[in-house]
Amino acid sequence: MDPLATALLILVAALAVVAFLMQRARRRLEEVGLEAKPKTPGVGVPEPEADLDVVHPRPKVVDMHVVDEEARVTFDVALPDEPDEVLTELLLAEAVEVVREKRHTLPMSQVTKVVVYAGKGTPRRVAETTLDTPGELPPRPSVPSVLNLTTIAADPLEQQFEEPIGPVPGVEAPTGADVLPPIGRELKLPKAVETGLRALGVDPETMTATELVSGTLRLLGYRIEPGVGPGTYMATKGGTKTFIMEDLYREDGHPELEESMIRRFIVEFGQSGADRGLLVSEKYAPFQIYDWERREPRCRFLTRERLQKLVDSLALG
Repeated sequence: MDPLATALLILVAALAVVAFLMQRARRRLEEVGLEAKPKTPGVGVPEPEADLDVVHPRPKVVDMHVVDEEARVTFDVALPDEPDEVLTELLLAEAVEVVREKRHTLPMSQVTKVVVYAGKGTPRRVAETTLDTPGELPPRPSVPSVLNLTTIAADPLEQQFEEPIGPVPGVEAPTGADVLPPIGRELKLPKAVETGLRALGVDPETMTATELVSGTLRLLGYRIEPGVGPGTYMATKGGTKTFIMEDLYREDGHPELEESMIRRFIVEFGQSGADRGLLVSEKYAPFQIYDWERREPRCRFLTRERLQKLVDSLALG
């Protein structure tokens, strides 16, 4: 027989054997329920363009241990003076999840309660739940958490860069060297945002403008990381990086954003490699910021008179 024909026959035979073995292996997988299913977007499989940058924050855990029959979880959160039922239920649900994650290393057979301790400084006992069966935790809640506002709120950062450039209608910066109160005293926060900020350790009554913005962005799935320079941060979501710089107000300082800070922000944004930049200031804006925003449309100045509109733009459902 011709050598070429012989080689072709051998190749065909080998391919047939491979096909047979693959088919037999697939049947075995089907018999034990392990056959790979087609990857259909939205059905248990992330789509190729799924955003790996989106993160869902949780209250900071500072302690977790079992004492007698109690699994005690301590959170570093900013509790209000009066009891907050929404925040309490949130912390209780989060505590159960913390215990669930640690259950393989805990003496769960003796646990009959999950107890929450929370607060700044000296944490206090704020909530507890009794297990129906010792060691068996309740199922995960199916309702969305206020720590994940991605499905019920608009993205205020996106809106900052989509809205027309210009003064906020009906809001005027005061004249004179007035002493500005803490920003938290002037803003009206939606309940979900206030609760979410407290759970992240941010006290709405004493927070800075940057804490408000970074905390809100975390609730909306942004990853917030420290920047290269002091007072700078990088917010990442959907593959887009936003450079954030803070401009703090001090009682003995000028209540208006200074040109030197504006120029520093523009320079450091250019060096950051970010897609866009946001200067967050507790001061009022000089009129010149609108010229800067027109010249550099990738930059926005989130000053005192614009913060309430930012909060209102969340449009919580």
